[in-house]
Amino acid sequence: MLEAILHGFILALGLILPLGVQNVLVFNQGATQPQFSRALPVIITASICDTLLISLAVLGVSMVVLEYVWLKTALLSSGICFLLYMGFVTWRSKPMMDQQDEKDSFSAKRQIVFAMSVSLLNPHAILDTVGVIGTSSLTYLGVEKLAFAVSCILVSWVWFGGLGIVGRMSGKLDKSGRFLFILNRISAIVMWGTAGFIGFKLI
Repeated sequence: MLEAILHGFILALGLILPLGVQNVLVFNQGATQPQFSRALPVIITASICDTLLISLAVLGVSMVVLEYVWLKTALLSSGICFLLYMGFVTWRSKPMMDQQDEKDSFSAKRQIVFAMSVSLLNPHAILDTVGVIGTSSLTYLGVEKLAFAVSCILVSWVWFGGLGIVGRMSGKLDKSGRFLFILNRISAIVMWGTAGFIGFKLI
């Protein structure tokens, strides 16, 4: 069982570490929200979505997505639209460093919608869980498979929580908002670049 836990931990950590839309969104909200508690919606939503994807991958249910061409095409097309829209919104957003500008921060509802879209409509996230985590789980059975899945899920919860905290610390240190302004630009470019890459693959 220890082998399954370590395997799940290392595998999930390797998949979640690279700069991606999910990570950028969580970090950005941690930095721009007036209090850390206000960033919890995006952290919890991203974690729950990862939990759902990992659970489906381990159970083998999500393999259906890859078997039907029309379903995969619809998923990719929806992902492109969301990423383009989110890139536009992120590019135009301004870093808010104090309570006076709180009205321009992402609301809880907006955080949840954005986090769900980048998690559940992100083909890269789905292919990671289905192609890597789902396939790797096939080597385990029973309790070991459960331990593998739980280990992967815990990595997501701890990672997104930590990322939100680091973002909050960065927001406190960067009173000018210049770092967050640059981060917003980088975030938008990452989103547009991802959308372009998906579109290229779709064509």
